[in-house]
Amino acid sequence: MYCIETKNVTYKFSGGDTVLNDINIQVPSGSIYGFLGPNGAGKTTTLRLILGLLKNQAGSISILGKEFEGNRVEILHNIGSLIEAPSLYAHLTAKENLAIWQKIYQCPKERIAEVLEVVGLANTGKKRAGKFSLGMKQRLSIAIALLHNPKLLILDEPTNGLDPNGIIEIRELLIKLNSELGTTIVISSHLLAEIEKMVSHVGIIHKGAVLFQGTLNDLHLKQTQSSVINFTTDNADKTKEIIIANGLFPLHSNGSISIPIIEKKIIAKINTELVNSGVQVYEISTVKNDLESIFMDLVKN
Repeated sequence: MYCIETKNVTYKFSGGDTVLNDINIQVPSGSIYGFLGPNGAGKTTTLRLILGLLKNQAGSISILGKEFEGNRVEILHNIGSLIEAPSLYAHLTAKENLAIWQKIYQCPKERIAEVLEVVGLANTGKKRAGKFSLGMKQRLSIAIALLHNPKLLILDEPTNGLDPNGIIEIRELLIKLNSELGTTIVISSHLLAEIEKMVSHVGIIHKGAVLFQGTLNDLHLKQTQSSVINFTTDNADKTKEIIIANGLFPLHSNGSISIPIIEKKIIAKINTELVNSGVQVYEISTVKNDLESIFMDLVKN
C-alpha cells in the first residue's frame, strides 16, 4: 500500500506559470522516500499540496489510503511535518515549546519527555530555544512533528544549513525513527549524496516534472548501466578494430577507447588479441558514474 499517492497533480501560480505538470508520486508505507530536485524544481510546492497548505487545482492526492479531499482533518492528525525553516518560540525552552503543541494536539503530557529523549534534547533544561544551534532547532522541530505519534513524517530540506555533524545527527535520527517506530518518512533535498545514505526510495523532480521514481537500487542499476570500461593503448585505431571485431561499439574520448561494461572473460580476450597484434596496453579500467552524476544527467537531459 502507498502511504502517499498523487495522480496527475498539476499546479499553476496566479500568473499562469505551470509549477507542477502531471505529478505522479507513490510513497510506499514504511519507506524513507527521498524527494530530490534542484532548487525551484517544485519540491516544496508538491509537499505543500500534499499537506493541504496549497489548494489542489488538478489531479488527486491520496494519503494513508484515503482521498485528501473530504478527509483532510483525519489525515492531518496522522502527519507530522517540517516545511522550510523551523517555527519555534525563541524565548521558551524545548519543553515549553512542546507543551504548547501538546495542548493543540491533545496528546498525553508524557509524550513531551518521550520525544525529547528520541531527538536527543532531554537534557537541555532551561536553555531557551533562541540559544539553540541550528541542528538543535531542527531536532526540536522534528520533536514537535513527532509529538502526536504520526504515521507519516514530511520534512522539507531538514539538513539545510547544517554542518557535517548536524547532518549526520539528523540522518541517524530519521533512520532510527523509521526502523524502530515504522514511521514513513518523506524527505526533500537538492543533494543526492546527502540523503542516499538513508533513503530506500527516490523520486527526482525537475521543472515541475518527475524524471525518475523507484527504489534506491533502481537508481544504482542506472549507475551500473552508465559505467564503461576504458582501454588506454598506443594504437587507438587498432584497438577499435579489435573491439569492433568482438561485436562491440567503442567510443574514442580523452585518449581512451570506451565500451559498455562486459564480462571479464571478454575483456581478457580483447586484451590478449591486442597484445598478440603488437598493441601496447597501458591500462584497462572501469569508470563508474556516481549517483550524483546520474542525478545531474537526468536534470540536464
